[in-house]
Amino acid sequence: MTKTKVLISGASVAGPALAYFLQHDGYDVTVVERAPELRDNGYAVDFRGEALDVLEEMGILAELREHDPKMTGTTLIDERGVETGRLPAEAFAGELEVPKQALTRILHRITAGGVRYVFDDSISALSQHESGVTVEFKRGAVSEFDLVIGADGVYSKVRQLAFGPHADALRHLGLSGVGFSTANYLGLSRSGLLRQTPDTAIYLFSLGTAERLTVSLSFATTSSALDRRGRDEQEQAVRAAFAGHGWETPRLLEAMSEADDFYFSSTCQVHLDHWSRGRITLVGDAGYCAAPTSGMGTSQALIGARTLARNLASAGGDHASAFATYEAELRPYVAENQEKGRQTAKMFGGGA
Repeated sequence: MTKTKVLISGASVAGPALAYFLQHDGYDVTVVERAPELRDNGYAVDFRGEALDVLEEMGILAELREHDPKMTGTTLIDERGVETGRLPAEAFAGELEVPKQALTRILHRITAGGVRYVFDDSISALSQHESGVTVEFKRGAVSEFDLVIGADGVYSKVRQLAFGPHADALRHLGLSGVGFSTANYLGLSRSGLLRQTPDTAIYLFSLGTAERLTVSLSFATTSSALDRRGRDEQEQAVRAAFAGHGWETPRLLEAMSEADDFYFSSTCQVHLDHWSRGRITLVGDAGYCAAPTSGMGTSQALIGARTLARNLASAGGDHASAFATYEAELRPYVAENQEKGRQTAKMFGGGA
């Protein structure tokens, strides 16, 4: 019997997780990733509730627990750096927190033996027909697949090609920000510092690495337009937002310009009337991002991947039925997480 050929775009979390379940269900799975190699960006991801069951089912929960830095909590400070309160570790870390690099490497390791990974390439065109999807790639040869699944993040190329422009799906939550790392000159160890003003927030933390300090500088914005601008313009926006701020702010702005892991993003959600079009569907942030402020992105990606795979396996080859049931089951969970994302964005100065 010929295996169903599935193409997954994106090799971060949702894509490899879905590939794991589909491979075990007998599918012929290819994952395409535009990065030249496995991505090591991202600082920490956390898991809550049912996501832990997914990790257990995949056989990696115990291994991931070994990577938990066991954060001790976050100290709230005012504009002078004086402590005003404390937040427990669970406020940011969930029930389990690990460096994202550890998660992506483990997911790749447990799938690489039975899943075809293609790095340094991306989808450039999709054409559906009665028996499949013709896929054109930026570098590779044109190929045929039975199903195509976008697991390629907020700015999903699959969603753009199959569902329409990013602007039609993205909802900006009023926050943008930059992340980077610098020398841990404050001596933080498995702890964080949070300083907020009505329109800005500085969050500093160390995941147990004595030498490095992770920095997040967020500020109120009216759109996500800066996401598509160059680093110089993004840095200028950050400097303007934090101009005149005291405490460690000037030193952090200087470190931002020197950082080689600079990352800028806006806090957005993805809202679509339907997550599927014919033989193409979406999973994780590509289809229903709840925003980083929800604290549920990684958990939602894992649960979404398992839910989609389970429905495909039980539908007996009827992808339309599987996609519909997947969406019906998951939408209430996504709606709850997206509401959390909106409310937390407001707490950090967003205008959602």
